[in-house]
Amino acid sequence: MEYIALATILIPFIGAVIIACSPYPFARIFSVIVSLLASLGTMCLGWYFFQAGQVTQTYALLKIGDTVIFGLVIDKVSTLICFAVVFLGFLISLYSTAYLSKNNREHPHEGTTRYYAFLMVFIGAMAGLVLSSTLLGQLLFFEITGGCSWALIGYYQTTKSQHSAMKALLVTHVASLGLYIAAAWLFIESGTFSLNALSELSSEAKIVILCGVLFAAWGKSAQLPLHVWLPDAMEAPTPVSAYLHAASMVKVGVYIFARSIMSAGNIPIIIGEIGMIMAVITLIYGFVMYLPQTDLKRLLAYSTITQLSYIFFALSLAIYGFGTVYGAMSFEAGIAYIFNHAFAKSLFFLVAGALSYTCGTRMLPKLKGILSTLPMLGIGFCIASLAITGVPPFNGFFSKYPIFAAGFALSSDSWLVMTLVIIVVVESVASFAWFLHWFGKSVLGTPSEDVANAAAVPLAMKIVLVILILMSLCSSVIAALWLN
Repeated sequence: MEYIALATILIPFIGAVIIACSPYPFARIFSVIVSLLASLGTMCLGWYFFQAGQVTQTYALLKIGDTVIFGLVIDKVSTLICFAVVFLGFLISLYSTAYLSKNNREHPHEGTTRYYAFLMVFIGAMAGLVLSSTLLGQLLFFEITGGCSWALIGYYQTTKSQHSAMKALLVTHVASLGLYIAAAWLFIESGTFSLNALSELSSEAKIVILCGVLFAAWGKSAQLPLHVWLPDAMEAPTPVSAYLHAASMVKVGVYIFARSIMSAGNIPIIIGEIGMIMAVITLIYGFVMYLPQTDLKRLLAYSTITQLSYIFFALSLAIYGFGTVYGAMSFEAGIAYIFNHAFAKSLFFLVAGALSYTCGTRMLPKLKGILSTLPMLGIGFCIASLAITGVPPFNGFFSKYPIFAAGFALSSDSWLVMTLVIIVVVESVASFAWFLHWFGKSVLGTPSEDVANAAAVPLAMKIVLVILILMSLCSSVIAALWLN
């Protein structure tokens, strides 16, 4: 299994080098092949892990003396999330071959080898981060994703996009200082960078390390006070927004926090309380900020901030309920949320990209009657809205409901938890109402001029949208079966 895991990480990096040295027509197609091979690698890894009885395996790749510098961890969580981030990378590569075209009405642009090379590096870095068994390994890939995000956000080379790219790089790099401190403190306390060593540390050491991880996670997952980079990052090409800012990069933060919780055992409750309070504050902020948005991508950016807050809330609630069935339920809901939201929000972003491609705009007031003119995009808009707001039978419901159930069960002895859970439930209902409002104004009715004159949706885009629509229905089943 370690060779398959290593190949899954290295294939995109090797592919990126070949793409960077190749003519554009070859690079464009080869990127799809490389990302498909990496996706097949994650499926093979999951299959062999299943055949081995789903027993957690840890492999040391680089050691100095007895100190593990880099290693791999193969378990239920890493295999599930690795599949999501790599497979979505393949879908984004395929979608990009159609989106980066002179036929794109909003951004007529043929594309460059640079775009596909950085996209492949990003896929490899995400696989490496998810499969890393050490804090040092996570830190390495954390920084690589930051560099790739800078290159991809600033891809169009406009003044605004370059400014946004630099903001994203600086904020996430400042956040990475938390991971530097956590890794150093772990080494000082245990003599190793292995995450498994966390469980042997004192409560005081765990607080320092987990606060460092949490700070880094807030930066990467755009939580207050390190959220400022995400809305501006919408200057990136829409496929980049879908992948980095819905499916993968923003999931780095919640993932490294989840991995630390898994490794640390009994965690001081103060970490859970801080996590829950900051998650709810960010949740309220994100909701308030997406209400006035008329640019669909910026609305989705603030919506992503709120959705990531749900995951932080679930993981922090799991710390609060450690050792109980409801704590375990909340943790699994948080992991399932990472998986489910990646597909649902990617669908929404790529619907926005398809509208931009066909209609020449993503401004909601200019979009009306989508369903009658562009039925697939109208259906995609509807399903994505229902999925991310948690309406059954779509995947978001099966992530949100366990959080609410666990929250109310664990709040019987805590007014703080009860208050926070009620706020989260109210936001969930309110966000559904707001997306329903825009669905009625944009998807239904008589087509506006921009929609009536829309171009055809390319085949590659249609294939990707159909796959994501299906995953928005069934990803929760995949996550539930795999995690249990």
